[in-house]
Amino acid sequence: MLYLDAVLLNAIESLCHSFQRLTGRTNAWLAVQLTNLSVILYFVWAGLQFWDAGLVVRIPVGLFCIGVFYALTQTIFKVPIEEYENNAYRRVAKGLRNPRRVRDALLRISFLTLAIVLPYPIGLVYVNLRIRVALLSYLLVVLTTVLLYLLACDPLPPCVGRIREWLARPAPLREAKVAAPVDGRSRRTASARERSDRAA
Repeated sequence: MLYLDAVLLNAIESLCHSFQRLTGRTNAWLAVQLTNLSVILYFVWAGLQFWDAGLVVRIPVGLFCIGVFYALTQTIFKVPIEEYENNAYRRVAKGLRNPRRVRDALLRISFLTLAIVLPYPIGLVYVNLRIRVALLSYLLVVLTTVLLYLLACDPLPPCVGRIREWLARPAPLREAKVAAPVDGRSRRTASARERSDRAA
């Protein structure tokens, strides 16, 4: 399992580097976006699960969700993405690897094992008992697994990204690049017409 974890981590880091070259966004940015998605899914799950429950159940669940959201605003959402990225850039500039590669290895392997083992039992529970929460729980396990791998990656040095460079270019330059082949074709067509007129 350690070998599989290392191979998967290297593959995800390579994908993160390709994404950063393309967009200029690091694995830290991706991890924050995935965290936001997990939080949204958690609250959607809580809402769907307890919507039909009585008022006695809904009030404690609502208070618990408010408490979780407040805790997130004081921890994960308190630090801006730029600060995460700057810390990662400073560490890479010093030549240091991400400490999460080793520190979170057991946690990553645990979630990876769950992500591999759970699909069959979750599928059986969903097909036979029609429990939608089982699917959402498995989705949260997968999101957490991917998040742990993203957090263990090292970013490239800061770069703008090919898409941003293309969008930052002035519009006439972009249009000229697109229109250049068309102009060349129209010139060839015009010269062919002139030749045929002369021959006539």
